[in-house]
Amino acid sequence: MPLEATMMIIDNSEYMRNGDYMPTRFDAQSDAVNTVVQTKIDSNPENTVGIMTMAGKGPEVLVTHTKEIGQILSALHTTQSKIGGEIDIPTAIAVAQLALKHRSNKNLRQRIIVFVASPLTGPGADQEGMLKLAKKLKKNNVALDIVCYGDGIEEDGGSPVLKAFLDGVNSGDNSHFITVPPSNNTLLSDVIISSPILAGDRMAGIPDDLVPGGAGEAGGSGAGGSNNNNSQFEFGVDPSLDPELAMALRMSMQEAAAREAAEAAASGESEEDALLKQALALSQQEADADVDMDAPPPPPPATASTGASDAMDEDEDDDEDEEAAIARAIAMSMEPQNDDNNTAMK
Repeated sequence: MPLEATMMIIDNSEYMRNGDYMPTRFDAQSDAVNTVVQTKIDSNPENTVGIMTMAGKGPEVLVTHTKEIGQILSALHTTQSKIGGEIDIPTAIAVAQLALKHRSNKNLRQRIIVFVASPLTGPGADQEGMLKLAKKLKKNNVALDIVCYGDGIEEDGGSPVLKAFLDGVNSGDNSHFITVPPSNNTLLSDVIISSPILAGDRMAGIPDDLVPGGAGEAGGSGAGGSNNNNSQFEFGVDPSLDPELAMALRMSMQEAAAREAAEAAASGESEEDALLKQALALSQQEADADVDMDAPPPPPPATASTGASDAMDEDEDDDEDEEAAIARAIAMSMEPQNDDNNTAMK
């Protein structure tokens, strides 16, 4: 999803009182600014948006690096009472670039969106001066979007300064140029939200599985490509044509994912309880085993080997008695013979 700090430069010149865009050019511009801010903030919570004017007494920064759409709306309301004078595009863009340079989050890419509904006037607004400024923006990696409507639409037969200026800034198709002729059926904000200016931000809030071709394909459709059809999108919904329905589908999928996560967490807790009970049971068995070990050991049971040993001892005792008896018998048998011999000798 886009991670950007955006500075919007709005036209508050005397031309903005014209009613060719309903209800006036300035009101149509305010509606478009509101759409841009809301889309930028919704696409990434880190994004910031600022706003400044380029007519009246001179370019003036109204709000820098905010995430609160209320501050933008308040600035637009204040500017409505400061309509007048002529625009100074070169100075306004230079001031916007300086404001982006001092952004707090340096990871945010830099982008300037310019609303032009007045003719180019003032020093530096010629093609040579604008191309010099374009090189500076490109060197500092600042992307640029230009929305031309009303008197800001240049004649094709002349030398389109703004288109050449944007071509000089463009790097890797990161900058866009659109023109919006007056129409009773199309709002300025509707054209912008379906254009490449907000294509990346708009697709950031839609899951990839709803956009098989990715954000680039959807952005091409938003830019006016006619080769895509609803059959290429899941559920038959083209997010660039019906962003509200696509958003509803996204929210539904998020809710389903949240329910699955909750069920998985509950299942995990049940398994954890079962493991805890098993551990307690094992510890109880070990405690019982310790108690049994403290009791005196029982006498060893008699076995066949013990009986055999006793029999062998008895046999040995009998043999010793028999040998002793034989020895006594031999001694006794010899005693009378000795006595008779002694008598004969006498």
